[in-house]
Amino acid sequence: MGQKIDFVMLSLEKNISFSELCKRFNISRPTGYKWCTRYKQDGIEGLKEQSCRPRRSPLKICQKVEDIIVDLRKSDPEWGPKKIHRLLLEMQSEGSYSFSQIPAQSTIGSILKRRGLINKEKSQIPHSWKRFEYDYPNELWQMDYKGEFIMRNNHYCYPLTVTDDHSRFNLILQACDNQRYITVQEHLTTAFREYGMPEIILCDNGSPWGLAGQNMQAEGQSITKLEKWMIRLNIKLIHGRPYHPQTQGKEERFHKTLKIELLNYKSMKDFTHCQNEFDNWRIKYNHKRPHEAIAMDVPAKRYQVSNRRYPDKLPDFQIHSGDIARKVYDGGKISFKGKKYRVGRALEGDHVAIRPLDRNNTFEVYYFNKMIRKIYL
Repeated sequence: MGQKIDFVMLSLEKNISFSELCKRFNISRPTGYKWCTRYKQDGIEGLKEQSCRPRRSPLKICQKVEDIIVDLRKSDPEWGPKKIHRLLLEMQSEGSYSFSQIPAQSTIGSILKRRGLINKEKSQIPHSWKRFEYDYPNELWQMDYKGEFIMRNNHYCYPLTVTDDHSRFNLILQACDNQRYITVQEHLTTAFREYGMPEIILCDNGSPWGLAGQNMQAEGQSITKLEKWMIRLNIKLIHGRPYHPQTQGKEERFHKTLKIELLNYKSMKDFTHCQNEFDNWRIKYNHKRPHEAIAMDVPAKRYQVSNRRYPDKLPDFQIHSGDIARKVYDGGKISFKGKKYRVGRALEGDHVAIRPLDRNNTFEVYYFNKMIRKIYL
């Protein structure tokens, strides 16, 4: 500031040429003229540093657009610039966004940051993963219980969830008071009747899905009542590797989203309140929330119902030519060639088929189309 004042005062005395004076102060002639002009207009105040910000900014986002972005963020605090950008495009196509300009994702991020709506620590967490998905809806459903939580009435809620692998469409989000087979069967039946049946269902190894990989013996593996029911429906039930939850990555991701977007913000009073909140959030998840893993589409746009209709009556057991039928008695055992063989308690009262192989004294035991064990005589 002192140098500016000295320059201007010396230039007014005109004891030295203007060019020479600029050289001595190591400034350009345009800068020198600028300082002199400002001094003539505003005195010493005009020599103070001025903002370089342009007086006009044709591309500046208007306050109303900023307010819309902020409102979208506040209504769903976990939705970032990518999702908000996609929502603005949807609003524009629907006619509910009247402005011609939609800010870029980076601009939306800057607005959120400036308004204090971005957590710096969360935004710096690195993300690196590989995605795999089935090619069509209903090729694979992923099923699991999310970790339980306690409600205000001191009862535990066990959310049952089922997600389509291809579309990320959520088929079941049910507040349950237990994790029993009959509960899972009830809600799966409702989903099968509404959406049809998948080819495969992936779940973990714990109850009621499986028996944690515990073999009855080296010749076969026991099945649960749920697996038995799936076999009769011709749905392949597969299990993730024990202690590897990433096998069910889409279910794990759905559970995380449910937690950070709903459960972290809501305290559930009872099962009725919980299910109402689940239903409302599920509509948003399936039909409104852009999903980054599917090119910012909503799951409902990629999902379609299955052509495999749920049967009014389960198929009866049929014996094939060359097979030997045996009934499963108490304890889950069958009698064959004078010996007892275990096939699983879930099959008590049902029939199985014993099928001879080409190798001598080797047989396979089938329940419908599922081979459940081998017999070596």
